[in-house]
Amino acid sequence: MVDTTAPVITVTGANPATVELGATYTDAGASADGGETVTSSGTVDASTVGTYIITYSATDASNNTGTATRTVNVVDTTAPVITVTGDNPATVELGATYTDAGASATDLSGDITVTSSGTVDTSTVGTYTITYSATDASNNTGTATRTVNVVDTTAPVITSSASFSVLE
Repeated sequence: MVDTTAPVITVTGANPATVELGATYTDAGASADGGETVTSSGTVDASTVGTYIITYSATDASNNTGTATRTVNVVDTTAPVITVTGDNPATVELGATYTDAGASATDLSGDITVTSSGTVDTSTVGTYTITYSATDASNNTGTATRTVNVVDTTAPVITSSASFSVLE
């Protein structure tokens, strides 16, 4: 009797598997029904978002080869981290000029641009909020805020057009 049946490969663990961008991917492997040695080919680049295929194969004593595959999806679900530069909260004197110190962002997917929104009216005492946001290539958005307090700590200056004399 001639053996023409290929080994049946069973993929161990999740299939498809998902790994977060920047994490370490450890393949769970596969097994063959006849105890044959299973080899794998393919790689997963966990530093790049994408879909990767790992192929498993095993060959029995009659030279029949069975194969199976695992799909590994590298995903980015982590929002950029925004760091507010300078004082937070910041304080500016009434009538002075306010210059925002900005913010920076880091993200595993690469360079990220930070945008800001909000205004500070230095002619009006109050509390103002500047909001910073950054969105990565996978549409994850991170935000941070800065509080700016416009204060009046300058004592008034009194002037008079009348003249005074001192009596003794």
